[in-house]
Amino acid sequence: MNKAELVEAMAKKTAQTKKVAEESLNVLIDVITETLANGDKIQLVGFGTFEVVKRAARKGHNPQTKEEIKIPASNAPRFKAGKALKEVVNKK
Repeated sequence: MNKAELVEAMAKKTAQTKKVAEESLNVLIDVITETLANGDKIQLVGFGTFEVVKRAARKGHNPQTKEEIKIPASNAPRFKAGKALKEVVNKK
């Protein structure tokens, strides 16, 4: 499912126009992005948790030259599915 299909599904479920559904989706994405950028997490009980994890600096290899390179430490967004979502996906 792409963004346009998601907007259409949201519009049908909420009996709203596609424009309203798209605005709502864009606001949700903005709020999640801003919250994670500030280092905070979002926990939606039954659905899952959006959070930022720290990746330590490490050594890697350039696959073309086999040269060893340093990969700097970084932050990465992560989503961890909640119990209810896992059960629905696994049809338990």
